[in-house]
Amino acid sequence: MNFSQITDDLFIGAMPSVRDYDSLRDLGVRLIINMRFSRAPKPDPHQPPIKMLWLKNIDSPFFLISIPKLIQGAQAALETIRDGGKVYAHCAYGRHRGVAMGACILIAQGYDPSNAMRLIKERRPFADPFAFYIRPRILKFAKEWNGKK
Repeated sequence: MNFSQITDDLFIGAMPSVRDYDSLRDLGVRLIINMRFSRAPKPDPHQPPIKMLWLKNIDSPFFLISIPKLIQGAQAALETIRDGGKVYAHCAYGRHRGVAMGACILIAQGYDPSNAMRLIKERRPFADPFAFYIRPRILKFAKEWNGKK
């Protein structure tokens, strides 16, 4: 499975298969946030299942990631973490959309946006939170999130 642990509570990676759910469960993951547009998450057959949140987004500079979806994902992540669970954010390869969601989760936890992006890049070198169409969405999320406090 292709993923990176960013903090004690946050993992970012590629889309997991149903076979990967046991490994994620063993890590304490209780929420999987899927940022892919065309591939729905496969339900977890175990009881209780890992909660799935599908926030459809296209990885393209022509279709910007929705700020309301980033807020929805960050809120769900915070609730999961407060309840003692961990979060796995992903897109197809764990390079852009899942990374944006992960950065937004960190910002919602109090990280400065620049520090959140640097931490992700450090822990997942393949990630590109500084991509010209990803970084502005992270910064816009931070402005909106911090403005709502």
